Amino acid sequence: MDRRSLIKSVVGMGVIAGTYRVGTSAPAKEPAAERRQAALRLGSQDGRIPGKSLEEKVAKLDKWGGVGLEVGGGGLPGRVKSIKTAIKGTNVKVIAICAGYSGAPISHDPNEREKAVRTIKEILAAAGELESTGLIVVPAFNNQTTLSNKEGRKILVDMLPDLGEHAVKCGTRILLEPLNRGEAFFLRLLADAAAICRDVNHPGVCVMGDFYHMNIEETSDCGAFLSAGKYLHHVHLASAKRNLPGQDDRSFVDGFRGLKMIGYQDYCSLECGCKGDPEIEIPKSFRFLEKQWEQATI
Repeated sequence: MDRRSLIKSVVGMGVIAGTYRVGTSAPAKEPAAERRQAALRLGSQDGRIPGKSLEEKVAKLDKWGGVGLEVGGGGLPGRVKSIKTAIKGTNVKVIAICAGYSGAPISHDPNEREKAVRTIKEILAAAGELESTGLIVVPAFNNQTTLSNKEGRKILVDMLPDLGEHAVKCGTRILLEPLNRGEAFFLRLLADAAAICRDVNHPGVCVMGDFYHMNIEETSDCGAFLSAGKYLHHVHLASAKRNLPGQDDRSFVDGFRGLKMIGYQDYCSLECGCKGDPEIEIPKSFRFLEKQWEQATI
């Protein structure tokens, strides 16, 4: 199926966010404000940016055209003030918080599950103070649970409403991250994550996508983002070899097309290695991504 036929098929199924309702072929009568044009907002995890201090890292990110800073969740409550100071007076905002909690939400051990809930809530409070997009949560890595998919899913769906409610009270959200089979057997597709969000049905429970994991697990970057739809609120950027975008033979056009089709408004953040001098390669990667975004016509 060529691209035009695919788009017509998708529209017919009614999955383009803000324009058509699922299950209908007629345009939905949505307020004009909800039919937004997608935007490419680039950022990076702080550890990918060279610099002796967070202030120096943020200054470089700002200079290179980045507008989002992703930080780790470990010890975040004690770092809120210093992070706010680092971004003050720049165009950079705090975006997603990357994990940092203890335990595992779907561990076979109840004590590990309780630990996960408690520490996730602590990080969510700090994330809210930073006006973060959300806290990235992996239900369990391969070595963290002996539960089956069915058992793990039930525990997660039962657990998430409480976490989602706490996230909303803090002014942020939970972001479920699908990984690849080498890292997690549970939750590998964006469609599965979106289905969990649908079943939980809470505004504080959403999804993120990662181009590196998607390259392994998904059949289509565009299709993956379409399946995530309204639940998608963060994206990680990396090449197929987990290097900077543009450093390996990996196109982002198909995925960016999907982001444009759902009217994506949140951030895309570097989570990858770097071949060469990051002072040169990161700005170059940003320019590469901007060109790929331009090529992603719909």
